Amino acid sequence: MNFTEATLFWGFLVVYGVVMYVLSPKSKNANSFYKGADDQGNPVSQWSLTASIFISWIFAKSVTNAANLGAAYGVTGGLAYASYWLSIPVAGYIIYLIRTQTGARSLQDFLTSRFGRLASLAFAAAILIRLYNEVWSNTAVVGGYFGLPGEWEYYSAAMLFTVFTLAYSLKGGLRSSIFTDVIQAFVFVFFVGAVLFLIVPANDTSALLTDGEFKLNAGFDLLLVALLQMFSYPFHDPVLTDRGFVNKEKTMLKSFVVAGLLGFVAVFIFSLVGVHARLNGIEAMGNAPAAVGQSLGLAALFFMSVVMMTSAGSTLDSTFSSLAKSLAVDLPRLAKRAKDRLPSVRVGAVIMIVFALLGNLPMFAGTDILKATTISGTMVMGLAPVFLFYGFTRWSPWSFHLSFWTGLGLGVLLATGLIPASWAIGDGKYAMLLGVNAYGFLICTAGFFVPLVVRRLAGRSLAAGEV
Repeated sequence: MNFTEATLFWGFLVVYGVVMYVLSPKSKNANSFYKGADDQGNPVSQWSLTASIFISWIFAKSVTNAANLGAAYGVTGGLAYASYWLSIPVAGYIIYLIRTQTGARSLQDFLTSRFGRLASLAFAAAILIRLYNEVWSNTAVVGGYFGLPGEWEYYSAAMLFTVFTLAYSLKGGLRSSIFTDVIQAFVFVFFVGAVLFLIVPANDTSALLTDGEFKLNAGFDLLLVALLQMFSYPFHDPVLTDRGFVNKEKTMLKSFVVAGLLGFVAVFIFSLVGVHARLNGIEAMGNAPAAVGQSLGLAALFFMSVVMMTSAGSTLDSTFSSLAKSLAVDLPRLAKRAKDRLPSVRVGAVIMIVFALLGNLPMFAGTDILKATTISGTMVMGLAPVFLFYGFTRWSPWSFHLSFWTGLGLGVLLATGLIPASWAIGDGKYAMLLGVNAYGFLICTAGFFVPLVVRRLAGRSLAAGEV
């Protein structure tokens, strides 16, 4: 990176951090810090919530993955990855049903009421692992635009970005996270548009939008995986689900539906960066946006970096606020050590600082950012029956555990390469992933219903004996 590039990139990083800190509101009470309300206790508005959901789920690593898949499989790859955003309306509708039917104030409340305290603890552990991975996997993407892993520029940029994000997160918690999300959403959309302005004229539009094949070995297998994980993946991400409880039910549902559809469109559009690379013979080398940016010149590379910083920042500040709520509010309530009164802001602030430090350790260890999400989505497949079929039971801890732990076990076996080859569906790169998710969904669903069937059969036997 020459002097001009260094000045431009480092300058923007500093300006970005300062502006976000200055503009973000300060939370004066715990209700604002943990629940996003204003100083008068009013909930976040519908459009602010929509913008927050939209941008906070467009992770830096996600748009990178979308572009990489576009480079590998054309529009099929882009559609496959964008389909994950359709899970947002699904999650919104299920949370709507949970809130209106059970009165639960959080997913932990709901799980405790239906499946017991141990089920909520298992769920809490899953989401904490998810949140921990969100820290380093997003800061590493930002660092990659300043240098290569192992170089001081890479680590310095990632840590400076962490410090800036932490600073305004400490200032306002969830309130500042949602407020800055609105700004970041507008910046993201503007610069994605700027990137497209450079890419679309350089290609035949019909070729750009039709390149790819809908075959199992050409990315279609990943599209099917995304559609299967649609019913489980969003629920282990409190960055999304926490926003399902900060406003009225109908307002929340509208925000989730609109944000999910907008996210689908935005991620697919950005995947065209990878399709451009594919059509023009540009080697993606694991980071299609950076490769395309370098091929188009400094302006394009800068636009790409802005897209990554805004998407990473929106996710990272949401991660900090979700960590604070999970550890300071939800877990103490689960342990019966706290009542309805929220803890002080200081407790949440300490949690944010600790995870800002510990959360970046995997980056220094050189962990691959793609590993942060590729396996976790499979490990939580057992959540799908829990949230889809909870209406069939009022109290059944075994239903949760047989479904959840079966899915987790299958995810671990997949990660360790111990799943039999016969489970693969098709012969594409994601054949085994598709097979495990398809068969796993059926197995987990069976596990969920087994206790209910046994209980009903036992009840009939008892009734017959009494007669």
